[in-house]
Amino acid sequence: MHYSFSVLKMNKPEYEIVEERDVYITMRDGVRLAVNIFRPKAEKRFPVLLSMGPYGKDIQDLLIPPQPLYESAFWDGNIEAGDIEYFVPRGYVHIIADVRGTGKSEGEYTFWSMQEGRDGYDLVEWIAQQPWSNGNVGMFGYSYYAATALKTAVYQPPHLKAIFVSHVYTDAYRDLAYHGGVLSLFLYHLWYGRHAGLTCGFAPRNAVSEMMKLLPKEELERRVKELLNNPDIKYYTMLYHLLHYPQKCPIFFDIMLNPFDGPYWREKSIYPFFDKIKIPVYIVGKQAHEARAFWYLYMNVNTTKKLLVKPVGPEERPWREDREEALRWFDYWLKGIDTGIMDEPPIKVFVMGTNEWRYLTEWPPSNIKWVKCYFRRWEWLSFAPELDYPEPDCYLYRPLWLSNKRDCVQYMTPPLPGDLEVMGPVAVHFYASIDQDDTNWIVRLYDIAPNGKATRLGRGYLKASHRAIDQEKSKPGEPYHPHTFSEPVEPGKIYEYAIGLGIVVNVFKSGHRIKLEIESAESPKDPEMQIHFHPHLCSSKITLHKIYRNKDYQSHILLPVVPKPSYEKVIETLSDDNYFTKSEWFH
Repeated sequence: MHYSFSVLKMNKPEYEIVEERDVYITMRDGVRLAVNIFRPKAEKRFPVLLSMGPYGKDIQDLLIPPQPLYESAFWDGNIEAGDIEYFVPRGYVHIIADVRGTGKSEGEYTFWSMQEGRDGYDLVEWIAQQPWSNGNVGMFGYSYYAATALKTAVYQPPHLKAIFVSHVYTDAYRDLAYHGGVLSLFLYHLWYGRHAGLTCGFAPRNAVSEMMKLLPKEELERRVKELLNNPDIKYYTMLYHLLHYPQKCPIFFDIMLNPFDGPYWREKSIYPFFDKIKIPVYIVGKQAHEARAFWYLYMNVNTTKKLLVKPVGPEERPWREDREEALRWFDYWLKGIDTGIMDEPPIKVFVMGTNEWRYLTEWPPSNIKWVKCYFRRWEWLSFAPELDYPEPDCYLYRPLWLSNKRDCVQYMTPPLPGDLEVMGPVAVHFYASIDQDDTNWIVRLYDIAPNGKATRLGRGYLKASHRAIDQEKSKPGEPYHPHTFSEPVEPGKIYEYAIGLGIVVNVFKSGHRIKLEIESAESPKDPEMQIHFHPHLCSSKITLHKIYRNKDYQSHILLPVVPKPSYEKVIETLSDDNYFTKSEWFH
C-alpha cells in the first residue's frame, strides 16, 4: 500500500527569529549550563525543541549550506543539532545547550554520562516555565544529540512529550568504543576534530578522567602499565603518548583502560534503561554495521514508536535531512495537528537494489527464510556446502608498520540467475586457525553490479580472543558476544567465529553477485578511512590466517531471504556445481 502526506497539513514559515545567546540555567546541583535560545518573534507561547551536545552550541546555527561528505572540504560532522532556520519560523522555539563541562557550560565533562539525562530533565522543566513556552517540549538531534534526548527520556520529565533521534548509539561499548572487542580509534580523532577531514570536534571546557578520580592508585598504575607493555599499543605513538599524558584526551584514556564490557560501560549505556522510556520515539538510522544500535532500540522500547531506515551512504552536514519528517512528528505530538504520520505503518525502510521505500508492520518480517550461503573452493559462494578439498584458504597479515599492503580472502557468487531479496540481520559463521594467540577479523558484505561497482551492505568486527558467544542472548543473524573476558587463541587450533554484519535490506538483482571479504586490518591510506571511518587498533604481529570450508567445517553467510517467486530458482541454481564452471565467471 502507498502512503503519502499532504504538505497542506504542515506548518508554513511565518515568524522571524529572535536570538538569546549565552543564557545560563542552574541545575539541581548548582552547576550552570549555557544555552542559546532561538524563538519566533511573537507574543505567543510555542512548543519547544531542545538539543544538547558537546561540540559547541555556537556552531550549530551556522548558515552554511549542507555539504557532501566525500566531496566537500567544509563538511563538518559536528553540526547535528537540527535546522533552526526551518523549525523556528514554523512556530517552534529551538534551544541548543552545551552539556556540562563543554562549550560555555560549567561542571565536569565525563564521557557519555547519564548525568546528561538528569541535566536534560532540569532543562526541560525550566523550559516549561518560561513565558514563551506552552509547556510542550520535544528533543531531537543526530548521534550525540540523539543520545542526550534518550538519556533525558529515561528520567521522564513531565513536560517532555516526544523525541526524534537519528543515528543514535545505545550500547557505549559495542556501538562506540570496541567493535567486536576491537578498539576503535574514531573517538580519539573525533575529540580533535579529525574524524572527517578538519572538523570542529569536541568543545571541552573541563574534561576529566573518571579512572584517575575513582580508581585506587595501584589499580590505575597496573592498568596503565599493562597497556604500555602491549606491543600493539607501542606502534601507535599517539596512544602510547596518551597513556603518559592522559590530560590531553581524558575520555579516550578512560576508554583504553576499560577494554572489556562491564559496570563502567553499562553505566554509560542507554539500553539498561529502555524500560524507563515512556514517551513517543521516532528513530532514524541506516543499514549495515551501524544499524545494530537503532534496531535494538526499536525492538526493545515499549512505547509508541516509529522507525525510518535509510540506505547505506554518506550524509550531508549541517544536518538538515529528515526535517520534514521531524516536523510532521512534532506537529502531531506538540501541536496536536493531524499530519497523518500516525496513520502510516510503524516501519519505513529503503530497499536497496530496487531503490524503493517500503512500509512494514513487523520486524523482522515473519516470512523470511534463513538460508546458508557457503564458502567454496576457488573463492566461490554457493548455496550447497563444500564436501571435498579439505585444504584451507589463507592470507597473511602484515602489520601496518611494515607495509600498507594488505591481504584478504574473498568469496563471491557467480552472477545471480534471478533476483534475491534479503531483509534482516546478516551474520557470517566461519572456521579458522591462526599462528598467533590473537587477531582481528574484519568482514564486509557487498553487492557487485555487472559493471563491477561494489556497494557495501554490511560490516563486522571481532577480536579472536573475544569469540565467546552468549547463546541465550544470540538470535539468527545476531550473534551476541559478552566481551567480558579474553580467551587467547591456541596457535594452529581451528575455532568457529560468528560475526554480525548488521541489518541488510537489499535486492540482489539478476546478474549481480554477492561478495564477502575477510581481512585483519584497515589502513589509514584507504580513501574511506581518510574521510570518515577511522581504523581500529591493529595487531603488531605477522599472522597467517587459514579459513576452512569443507564437510567438517562448513563456513557460511546466514542470509534472511524473502521467499519471492525468483528466490527458489536462485537457490537451486547456485546449489548446482555445474553452474560454477563457466570460465568467464572466474575472479
